[in-house]
Amino acid sequence: EVGEHSPQVKYTHMPGTTLGYTDTMEFRSEDAYKGMKLYRVLDTNGKVIKESEDPKLDKEFLQKLYKNMVMTNVMDRIMYESQRQGRISFYMTHHGEEGTLFGSAAALDDKDLVFAQYREYCVLMWRGFSLNQTMLQCYSTKLDYGKGRQMPIHYGSTEHNYVTISSPLATQMPQAVGSAYAYKQARKKQIVICYFGDGASSEGDAHASFNFAATLQCPIIFFCRNNGYAISTPTSEQYRTEGVANRGPAYGITSIRVDGQDVLAVYNVVKAVRKIVAEEQKPVLIESMTYRIGHHSTSDDSTAYRSVDEVRIWNEQGHPISRLYNYLVDRDYWSEAEDKDWKDSCRKQVMQAIQMAEKVDKPAVQEMFTDVYKDMPPSLQEQMKLLLNHVEEYKEHYPKNFAKS
Repeated sequence: EVGEHSPQVKYTHMPGTTLGYTDTMEFRSEDAYKGMKLYRVLDTNGKVIKESEDPKLDKEFLQKLYKNMVMTNVMDRIMYESQRQGRISFYMTHHGEEGTLFGSAAALDDKDLVFAQYREYCVLMWRGFSLNQTMLQCYSTKLDYGKGRQMPIHYGSTEHNYVTISSPLATQMPQAVGSAYAYKQARKKQIVICYFGDGASSEGDAHASFNFAATLQCPIIFFCRNNGYAISTPTSEQYRTEGVANRGPAYGITSIRVDGQDVLAVYNVVKAVRKIVAEEQKPVLIESMTYRIGHHSTSDDSTAYRSVDEVRIWNEQGHPISRLYNYLVDRDYWSEAEDKDWKDSCRKQVMQAIQMAEKVDKPAVQEMFTDVYKDMPPSLQEQMKLLLNHVEEYKEHYPKNFAKS
């Protein structure tokens, strides 16, 4: 029965809400929620703002942080020039984002599964991925873990729990949530961290992932590396909200924002968030506000969409490496002489790794066709045969051993 003669059943709430009713018509304006301030430990000169927030990490740990940040910076400069010289096809630097990346990497457990976007090499370096392994990948050699199939900087390593990079934005996000849900279903006390940028946060995959993770309470850290630009598009043209973390509560996700130029603040936040995610088995969203000092990639010229003065200011004021350097020097953990010696050592180590990689053969061309099907279908066999015949006919135009397995 329906209508006035149907049995009267009392419902306390409409489906989809638990907040009840009101007799007042009230609209929530778009600026009703102003957003979150940025948590920080160090000021732009590397001075501790509030002593109780200093994690007081030991000397060796802090030196490892700093030395890794410097190594990445030196390597980036050399590799950028290497691409310009035509020795590799592509590269992305981490200039200005070292604090965000190493601060987060250092606060994780090495068994935590990492889904990265593409500018998170520092996480791999922190976990022990060597310079030799790095150059074998960037120079597309046969000893690369990915068999030379990927573009440079698209790393992947099962040994380091680092899922292979995929260029299209945000595709890693639903995959990361799915992995976190699998851990939860298997009752494994493991977590996933998913890195993404402000540009990726505008993709549909990001919204689906936030909702999926919140609804199923997946043990995942969403780590937004907000560097101000989605290649050439500034955040002011991407979204109306004050950042990305403000979206978290609307999805039902605990969220926080941090000064990404402050490596100690990032470390504190990720350490605390990892504990929440692991113990409470739920997602947390971190937005790390940083600045990309370098071009987006070797395919980009950022002077077309931002001023040289803007970049110079960020490079000179509050750079993450400078902040940590000042912090270390103030505690007699580091010196100017040690700094010079380490930078010289970094250059030598990087050049030695490059020289090694350049002597290694490229992968055999057959590798283009393997590792997709267990048994290669006839159509692919025919394509491989045609390509091998072509390479043999014009072998003077291809690398040595290119057609040999």
